[in-house]
Amino acid sequence: MARSFVDVGQGDGLPAGTGERRRAMVTHVAAEARGDERGALLAFIEEQRGGVRRALLGLTEEQAASRPSASELSLSGLLKHCAEVEQGWIARAKQEPPAIQRDQTNWHETFQLVDGETVESQLAYWEKVAAETEAYIRSVPSLDDNFPLPDQPWFPEGRVSVRWVCLHLIRETARHAGHADIIRESLDGATAFELVAKERGTTWG
Repeated sequence: MARSFVDVGQGDGLPAGTGERRRAMVTHVAAEARGDERGALLAFIEEQRGGVRRALLGLTEEQAASRPSASELSLSGLLKHCAEVEQGWIARAKQEPPAIQRDQTNWHETFQLVDGETVESQLAYWEKVAAETEAYIRSVPSLDDNFPLPDQPWFPEGRVSVRWVCLHLIRETARHAGHADIIRESLDGATAFELVAKERGTTWG
């Protein structure tokens, strides 16, 4: 696993200004408060959202919509898909219909910006969805609460828990964050580590 050296300051339990250094991951999810399972799950979901968002840093709408690899995926399409999927699963957990219903006739549009949609509008929408996710996960009586899977051909019969939804969102978003890394590097050579540094206003290497 690639690592970088970072300065250790007072927040790490060492005196400020010591100049000591340690090896640390480029991104790091802080440990949850003791017993805060919900906080841990939400933190890992947010970390993976960040991977998708960073892949779009500094790009034009045209670049974000381009497909520089053999795949049909684009960065703006991945952004839209991740936001839509997250909203849909939280809606199902609440036993409400997703905001957008998909079937074989319109499934392709989950990976494409249409009807005036932009990267900016999708980022704003995902931020709203993320806030709704946090509010729901924090307020649900128990992570063991469960609900039926949709009656759709690609789902088996059965029920899943709110905990399962959180884990599924981590898996789903992480998978697409990996796609986003490859697409962005194929587009202009920017690596995930360089984009983390760009987001922080520093340089990598």
